[in-house]
Amino acid sequence: MVSVLEKYCDCRAPGATPLVQPVPSKHWRTSRQWHPAVVALAVLGAAVAGARAAGEDAKASEEDPMTPKTVRRVAPPWDMAVLARPPQVHAAPGFEAEGMRSLFYEGLPYKGKPTRIFAWYGAPKRPAGEKMPAMVLVHGGGGTAFDDWVRLWTGRGYAALSMDTCGCTAGGTHGQRPRHDFGGPPGWGGFDQTADPAADQWMYHAVADTILAVSLIGSFDEVDRDRIGLTGISWGGIVVCIAAGVDPRPKFVAPVYGCGFLDEPESLAAGFAAGQPEAAAKWLGLWDPRHYLARAKMPMLWVSGTNDFAFPLPALKKSYRTAPGERVLSVRAPMDHGQEQGAAPEEIRAMADHLLRGGPPLARVTGQGLDGRAAWATFRAGRPVVKARLEYTCDAGPWQPRKWQSVPADLAAGKVAAALPQGATAWFFTLTDDAGLVVSTEHAAR
Repeated sequence: MVSVLEKYCDCRAPGATPLVQPVPSKHWRTSRQWHPAVVALAVLGAAVAGARAAGEDAKASEEDPMTPKTVRRVAPPWDMAVLARPPQVHAAPGFEAEGMRSLFYEGLPYKGKPTRIFAWYGAPKRPAGEKMPAMVLVHGGGGTAFDDWVRLWTGRGYAALSMDTCGCTAGGTHGQRPRHDFGGPPGWGGFDQTADPAADQWMYHAVADTILAVSLIGSFDEVDRDRIGLTGISWGGIVVCIAAGVDPRPKFVAPVYGCGFLDEPESLAAGFAAGQPEAAAKWLGLWDPRHYLARAKMPMLWVSGTNDFAFPLPALKKSYRTAPGERVLSVRAPMDHGQEQGAAPEEIRAMADHLLRGGPPLARVTGQGLDGRAAWATFRAGRPVVKARLEYTCDAGPWQPRKWQSVPADLAAGKVAAALPQGATAWFFTLTDDAGLVVSTEHAAR
């Protein structure tokens, strides 16, 4: 019997129903009020738990239930031959910010009409003829192109571009950004767009906008097109996870919070799932990053927190285990969810400095396990690791409300170990180097 999810997995298959329409523009969450997009994410989690696609790729170990056994490869609906060409650029009069250039670049057609994407671009001063590395920055739900995010990276010696993926320009407030006349699908998410063609859906355009941004920034004279990195926050993290499996050009990708396996059961208002399994299955079959991560061969840095309300640790773990490239984890216990918090981690800068400028690498975990009650991990460090801690929880059930505790771990050359506290249900190590950069092991649970 073909599951509802499998029915919609190949967006090129005859009879497959694609998606697109406006998403309400409010905060993800204000105080204790949940935004409809969060509710929709919860709908996906509960409505289609168990409707996971079987496939032929990314077979993994049978020993750990957190490892995805198989992941279906979906034929990407994007044409890289088109997206790899630098898009046409247009002026964006009336938008000014210190040290920034405002611009529109052309996107893919939306409902048969041309689109443009608003962006901020900045670059530090360099001697004539000297090329620099660059970063493409993808915002999350309710966000837009952020000039201060670009400025953060230009201060680090990088060219950077931040664009709006929701058909808006800079300005307004969170979730209430001004739309422009050439905007593509309103964002974000597109959970209510499942009746529209795939090429008119928000996720299709958001991923295309991101790949076109890589093409655009790589075309600038001052940028070395072979030294471009990509990072995205929350919904932007989902977008860059997909882009990583479509566009091989970025030298590394750093999703913050966002990941795949969005049908993982969790405490995201599961009651709202009633009556929507078909729509959820269509969306997941087309846009869950799980279908694309198996193609992502570049190094990836996964940044998140233990108690994230939208992307629980089990979904994160299945995601990074699906991507075949080198991976580094930087999980905090906990980490607040937001634009400022997602842009701030210095580990992203360190990953960029290593892969784009030849700087020292972050510590790399090379193994981990449990001997009786003794948890351990081995690692290889580019800088001296000066502190190690065991992060653990004794709580069970949903991940978001769990209380995490921390104890010092024994640190030796290339190895860390600690006795597992009585009653621990999940744990992982954090390693801090002499620059204060934090790398974590995978979480383990029992």
